[in-house]
This record gives sequence, C-alpha cells and structure tokens, in this order.
Amino acid sequence: MEARTPIRLHPRPTTTAPPASDPAPIIGNRVELQLLTTLKCNLKCTYCSLGVGDVLGSQQHVEYDIEQLAAFVDTHLNEKEVYVTFYGGEPTLNLDLMLTVMQRFPQFRFQLQTNGTLLDNLPDWALARLSNVLVSIDGGESITDGYRGRGIYRQVIRNLRQVRGRIGGSVTARVTWGSPATTFEELDELLQSDGAFDYLYWQFVADEMYFDDSVARRKEVLIKLVERFFASADTLYPLIPIMGIVRNKVLPNRATELYAGLTQCRVSTHLLNVMPNGQIYPCPDMMYAPEMQMGDLKQNWLRRSPLQPSAAMPCESCEALPWCRRNCMKNLWLGYVKPDERYRRNVVEPVCELLKFLGREIDRHDPLAWFARASLAVRKQITECEVYEYVEIMP
Repeated sequence: MEARTPIRLHPRPTTTAPPASDPAPIIGNRVELQLLTTLKCNLKCTYCSLGVGDVLGSQQHVEYDIEQLAAFVDTHLNEKEVYVTFYGGEPTLNLDLMLTVMQRFPQFRFQLQTNGTLLDNLPDWALARLSNVLVSIDGGESITDGYRGRGIYRQVIRNLRQVRGRIGGSVTARVTWGSPATTFEELDELLQSDGAFDYLYWQFVADEMYFDDSVARRKEVLIKLVERFFASADTLYPLIPIMGIVRNKVLPNRATELYAGLTQCRVSTHLLNVMPNGQIYPCPDMMYAPEMQMGDLKQNWLRRSPLQPSAAMPCESCEALPWCRRNCMKNLWLGYVKPDERYRRNVVEPVCELLKFLGREIDRHDPLAWFARASLAVRKQITECEVYEYVEIMP
C-alpha cells in the first residue's frame, strides 16, 4: 500500500516576525520528534491530560506539509539521531501523515503511541518499520473499560494478537495508574496475555486521585511487583520503571549520560512535541500554556525548552535524585514554579512519595547483588533496553 501525500494546507499569515532560533536548542545528539497527527480521538478516556485547556479535539487537521517538515528537520535536526513518535489524539486517525513521514524519512526510527483500537488498519510494511508500539491500557478489563468504554479491553487485546507477528519491534503496555483499586494481578496479567506485550510501563496518574488510603494501597501493589521482579536473575520480569530504576542504581552514569544529567522525561533536552498547527512544545501535557511554546515548524524556528530545573524545585536535596532524575518536569513546574499549592499537595507530593518508596523497596532486594548474578541476557536488557528512549522510565 502506497502512502498518499496529505493535502497541503498553507500556513496562516502572521503579523509579527517569528522569534529568532536558539543556536543550540537541543542538548545532546538525539531528538524525539513527537508528531501529533491529530488532536481528535475515537475514545473519551476520563483522565485524558489533553482535556486541560480544551486541547483535545481542538486541532483535527495538520496545517503543515511534508516539505515544511523536511525543511525544519534540515535546519534544526541535521546530524542528530532522530526517532519519531506518532501521537495524538489517536494518531492512526491520520494514517496518511504517518505513512508519508515514514516513507519520506526512512533513516529515522518510529514509535506509535495508540489506544490500540485501530492497529489492524496499518499496512504490513508500516507495522514492520515500528521500533516500538506503546498501547494505552489501564490494567485489567474492568478498570480499562471503566475509563475507556465497554468492550475496549477485549478489542485492544484482539487487535494486538492479530497484528503482533507483523510488528517489527517491541510492544509495550502503557498503563496510566489512576485507580487505587488496580491490583498486582491485573498488571501481571498484561504480561501474560499470550505474548501480546513485551514490556509494561506504568505512570502514576497526574490527577487528584491520591485520597484517603489510596497511596497505601498502591504501595502494597508496588511491594508485590518488586518481589516478582527480583524473584529470578535468569529471566527478566519486564517492568520498565523497575528496570530503569535498577539500571540507574547499579550503573549511575547511565542516568546522566543520555539526558545530560537533567530529567529522564526528556522535556529539558530533546523532546519536541509538534501540534497539528505546527507549534512546538516540550511537554505534551502543557500544550495549553503559551509560555511553554519552544518553536514553530511552519515558521521554522526553535529555542531551548523552557522546562528546565529550577531552584524552586526540591530535587537537589532529595534522596531519589540519583536514580529519579526529577521524574516529571510538568509536575515540578506546576507544583513549585507556578506555584500551584493544591496541585503540589494533591498530586506532586504523593507521586514523589511513591517514587521514593519504590526506590527503597528495590534497595531492600540488593539490586547490585542481583545484577551481579543475573544472566548476560538480563544484564543486557537492564543496561540497553531501547524502550527507555521512548518512555519516561520513572513512573
């Protein structure tokens, strides 16, 4: 199947000159170019962060063409290692753009972040070119359907089984851990779903869902996940957050060399989120904030990310910094720089508490000794797992 070139939509005229580009806007030699193919979605997940500022659904059509994208790449990403993540909304609703980009830039790596409901619409050649597919899912059937709609869990698993053999790279379950009712068994089941997923990545939801005993309930699940992870040194229990923390503890240089010692969510160094209208932001959850804009693809300018570590953030004195590396800069910026005291108290501090607890639980199992006796295959995955480059590592 040949890709069809998107209809060219000319940029709207501007009355002011675009800002001057930063001569060194990207730190390091890698770039993650996250292309939001559309802000339209075929689901209505209750916690969607793009709902903030009415971002979700606000831009349904791309306003730049492939040559404008190529000009931006030539100007700002030349000689960089580029990997493209197709994002949304639901990115497969604009399949034309996806296929055109994959054909125009065959030297890039590609990842798809999707809700999984339309995976079976991708042609085989495109599936074969994907280095990783992040499938958004929320745990077991009842919790997933509760957030996403009745029947979604089974549809996603069915679609994955249909296309799994044609995907060239890995498939990662991306869980937004929103419900305190999520159990160890539900998360474990995702790794037992007849090989549908190679890895599981979870992220603690950035919303006010840490009430009453919900933090304690999550800790109970974390204890079981860590115990299961360290149960064997011969085979890997593929939980990306635990893998990443173990890596940072046993190989601390890896926590700094790929991210210039900044944040592993990459928003301070080399993550560019391109909205359908061409505006560029460092964090996909902050595209509602004009002060966060760091570039414009159509106008071909780019500056360094405004999401940088600040003295207002408490990270430098935190026990978790050596392996956490500031986790989520959006959370830190909202909680300490803005500052939004309610958000800090109800979201940032509970998440930081869970992260510190997770690090302590891992230490209880002596990760250095475990790594020393691990098989070479397990050590290699801990050290070099490619999925680290596509997710935030820290939950």
